[in-house]
Amino acid sequence: MLNLPPSVRIFVATQPVDMRKAIDGLAALVVDILDQSPYTGHLFVFYGRPRDRVKLLVWDRSGFWLFYKRLEKSRFLFPKADSASCEMDSTELTLLLDGLDPALAERAPRLRPRLFPRSIPGEA
Repeated sequence: MLNLPPSVRIFVATQPVDMRKAIDGLAALVVDILDQSPYTGHLFVFYGRPRDRVKLLVWDRSGFWLFYKRLEKSRFLFPKADSASCEMDSTELTLLLDGLDPALAERAPRLRPRLFPRSIPGEA
């Protein structure tokens, strides 16, 4: 599906938008509602009131990409937030776009690397 580098941040509008909006209308919402610049290369996610459609907007140095997906038999389960936007990672976005609830997904504990001793045994 989408292969995003870790440097790309994903911002989700927490209120439904008019899905008739195209690139220019969504770019204006990025500035007005999400308080971000649409030219950062970050990904911006918008959904319609019935929550069965989603649009993703991203800038790639030469122009905008607009992705659109409609679920046929279910609804997208967007996170609830008190602010105008929230941020998620690419794993959560993948779950969301597959029609799954990212809040119900359980992550394995994050690994912490072992710290090596200051001196390696056998070396002087």
